[in-house]
Amino acid sequence: MTAGGRGSEHRSFLQFALEHSLVLPLGASLALAWANTFAVSYARFAHALEFSVNDVGMVFFFALAAKEVVEATAPGGALHTWRRAALPVIAAAGGMAVPALFYVLYAHVTNERALLRGWAIPCATDVAFSYLVAKVIFRRHPAIPFLLLLAIADDALGLVVLAVFYPPRDLHMLIGVLLMTAAIFGSLGLRRKRVRSFWPYVMAGGTLSWLALHWGGLHPALALVPIVPFLPHAARDPGLFVAAPPGARDALSQFEHWWKYPVQGVLFLFGLVNAGVPLHDSGPGTWAVLVAILAGKPIGIGLSVGLAVAAGCRLPQRLAWRDVIVVGCAAGIGFTVALFFATAAFPPGPLLDETKIGALFSVTGAGLAFAAAALLRVGRFRASGAERP
Repeated sequence: MTAGGRGSEHRSFLQFALEHSLVLPLGASLALAWANTFAVSYARFAHALEFSVNDVGMVFFFALAAKEVVEATAPGGALHTWRRAALPVIAAAGGMAVPALFYVLYAHVTNERALLRGWAIPCATDVAFSYLVAKVIFRRHPAIPFLLLLAIADDALGLVVLAVFYPPRDLHMLIGVLLMTAAIFGSLGLRRKRVRSFWPYVMAGGTLSWLALHWGGLHPALALVPIVPFLPHAARDPGLFVAAPPGARDALSQFEHWWKYPVQGVLFLFGLVNAGVPLHDSGPGTWAVLVAILAGKPIGIGLSVGLAVAAGCRLPQRLAWRDVIVVGCAAGIGFTVALFFATAAFPPGPLLDETKIGALFSVTGAGLAFAAAALLRVGRFRASGAERP
């Protein structure tokens, strides 16, 4: 193979890794190795970067998630009109409620009441990992957009849970409300003046919003979530997690182009800073998260979809019940958001380490999804000719 061919392959692999956020598990793997060999130096490193990564860098990760919600709910988007959004939103709600219930039951049955504060950890779905698994299993199939819609709804509901139930410090609502009001009206003013650059929205509205959440006692990583809807965007939806065309000049598309790859660096650091836990620190919190998310997600999604269909909703064409089960298993990969919820729920200590290990090991949901697909003859495991590749 020529040097040019090898270079092209390397670029293709790098592009694939960035598109599917594979830098995150790389950072997490390095963190695990570091924490289990040189624990003291890792602890110093993680403590030094924790604030800048979790409270500042992750602002842009959640902003890109909010961007997907904005485009999906815009006219012509995948979630526009309540009829199109209803079933995946109901599935997301069920996929959050049942894991939370399982987690709480586990904590009560094992008499580990201190774990109760972490009830939201197994509610999470890692969009990038789940999408990658679904894409490998289903290739071109309605199950993929259904899972993405479900994951977006899960993210949106998760942002609400994070803001309401996990304030990182004492609430100072008056200061927070005043600053957030200024952030929103400032962003609205920029929108009305047809400011096309995203920078004024980020620097003015985003900064005020960050201060509002920080001083108000809520998590500042959500700072751009209320600002992103004000960014001017084109009247089109290129598709879920499909990059806008390179020539797109609207502010929302330019924001995505600018921050798409820097956010991958943030995710690498997020894994490196937060995933380093001694594996011997596993305990009841680990099993509470794993049991709740790996069992609760497919059960919750399956039950909620069943109830919705019984109430009059319809499954998308070519989406069978077997596919729904596999989607539920794939949605059981919590990873990124589960790690974030764990750091928000518990202070440094044994409970945080235990639940972090559970969040990390939720990647075994990928194995469950493949096993379910093979057992149920779904996607790539269907008989030859039953489904076009």
